[in-house]
Amino acid sequence: MSYKRSKYFLTPEKRKINYLLANKNSKITVVFFHGFMSDMLGKKPLALQRICRKLKVNFLKFEYSGHGSSSGKFINGNISKWTSDAKNLIRSKTKNSKKFIFIGSSMGSWIALNLLSTFKKKLKGFIGIASAPEFLEELMWKKFNKEIKKTILTKKIYYLKNGNYNYPLTKQLIFDGRKNRVLKNKINLKIPIILLHGGEDEVVPFKFSKKIFKMFKKSKRKLIKINNGDHSLSRKADLKILATELKILVEKI
Repeated sequence: MSYKRSKYFLTPEKRKINYLLANKNSKITVVFFHGFMSDMLGKKPLALQRICRKLKVNFLKFEYSGHGSSSGKFINGNISKWTSDAKNLIRSKTKNSKKFIFIGSSMGSWIALNLLSTFKKKLKGFIGIASAPEFLEELMWKKFNKEIKKTILTKKIYYLKNGNYNYPLTKQLIFDGRKNRVLKNKINLKIPIILLHGGEDEVVPFKFSKKIFKMFKKSKRKLIKINNGDHSLSRKADLKILATELKILVEKI
């Protein structure tokens, strides 16, 4: 799969962010935030791009610094930097948009949640897919043994093997995550919140979506547990559910 029609955006910090904006001259823009060590070429962003084309709304997807074809090394990145990348790109490339729908996948939901207050006047809906805010502390640091923690603190990096992947976890990444806690926030936005989570997700527990659900007391909330769904939620059936929920959101705006 190629990055057909993708471009680069230069952030104020001189980071080159690879992005694709499918402009349908709509006042509505759907923004997709990908996950940890992922990119914008997965099944979900590609499916969302097709859905938005059918719905005739704008679609923006991108890759944080150190991810995909964006500049920088992954080990130099963190939640604060990736949030900044997203914020500056959205502000620059969607000036004509009047209404936003944010869709976050795994870590992408954390980045999106960080930006809700920034774009609250235009935000009309949020969809979280296997959302993983604060995963660095809750799913990694707290579960690491003393030896792993010592390696991170002294060598400032630890390579976590999980299946076919090798995740480089740095001390600065872990510590920065603590500056970006969101789960205890109370968000007063009166917007639709849809949370999708796989019943067989072995990466991020279902309780994470439950915690996000509780953050939005004044919102119209929907928590969907997809039976047999894994963490990626990229099966045809999963993507069909995502498409249906997005279509409902767009039609209500």
